[in-house]
Amino acid sequence: MKNRDLLALSFVPGVGNQRMRALLDHFNEPADAFKASFAELKSIPSIDSRTAAEITKYRPDNNGIDTILRRLDRLGGRIISIKDPEYPESLKQIYDPPALLYTLGNMEQSDHDSIAIVGTRNPTEYGKKVTGEICTGLVQSGFTIVSGLARGIDTVAHTTTLQSGGRTIAVIGCGIDIIYPQDNIRISKQIQQTGAILSEYHIGTKPDAGNFPKRNRIISGMTLGTVIIESSPTGGAMITASYALDQNREIFAVPGPINEERSSGTNKLIQQGRAKLVQSSEDIIEEVVLKLKYITPTTSVVQKPQPPPDLTMFEEKIYGVISQHPGHIDEIAQKAGLSTSDTLVHLLSLEFKGVVKQLAGKMFARR
Repeated sequence: MKNRDLLALSFVPGVGNQRMRALLDHFNEPADAFKASFAELKSIPSIDSRTAAEITKYRPDNNGIDTILRRLDRLGGRIISIKDPEYPESLKQIYDPPALLYTLGNMEQSDHDSIAIVGTRNPTEYGKKVTGEICTGLVQSGFTIVSGLARGIDTVAHTTTLQSGGRTIAVIGCGIDIIYPQDNIRISKQIQQTGAILSEYHIGTKPDAGNFPKRNRIISGMTLGTVIIESSPTGGAMITASYALDQNREIFAVPGPINEERSSGTNKLIQQGRAKLVQSSEDIIEEVVLKLKYITPTTSVVQKPQPPPDLTMFEEKIYGVISQHPGHIDEIAQKAGLSTSDTLVHLLSLEFKGVVKQLAGKMFARR
């Protein structure tokens, strides 16, 4: 029933990602939105009079929703909302996270420790070789590899990860019932066995060109960093890099020959200081380990608890509401009952004392 209500709400005219998130924040169940009065709906942030009126008068297309649910059931897929525990925590922190995700396969807690690898659809042999080497090293260190299931670098990243026995997640720009390109149908089935395929697009959505740049924000948003391997300045991978910058995520780029167009975009990222030059997986791990002390280059996630030293009253209060699972500074401040500015001061003090670590996107966690 919940999936039916989520779909119905998502099909209301004027209800996009932002308004869908606002409605899910306000109501305990999506069905409650259709029971609410016009006045209550209008009082919700980002819900204007026109949208409130659309919700109150909306009558769902039950036949259309039934068709989607039947297809989803046949595929063995699921719908995850931003309120569900399986929803990637890092993705919640970006500017425009999708309110709903269609999924095939399973999401796991370990997927928080993931790296995106993207690049040209027409790679050189050098690009393929480097992609394989970097993926293998990251998998051996316990990272999940995220990419876009496109031809070229994406395909090499997914394939190498599968061959190395690691987890990989494919974020696609169409419905999960339409695998594109068709060359990757076999790979997609393998990904579902040990990882997941994600899409924010409804079942039946075709792979239109405009969908792919938008989906790139999910690839970068759900990962700790993005590796760009061979891209021209106008390539799709550069869009992912731009999103990663906006999301305060790490960017890594593999350098290439100065006379190779397919490396001109990555070389430019390095030249401008927007990306760290990468020669091996160790370069990526070294950078990420600075923010995630519980990951080492030779093991998966391991805990390294450290007893706190003498803390002030406010530091104790803040330390008591955070855990080893990263939390955003605004969330920490709310739990501690302090202002964001005061919380930041005390968090930095705790970081200096070695009991708290700061991650990308103003996220903090215990060491």
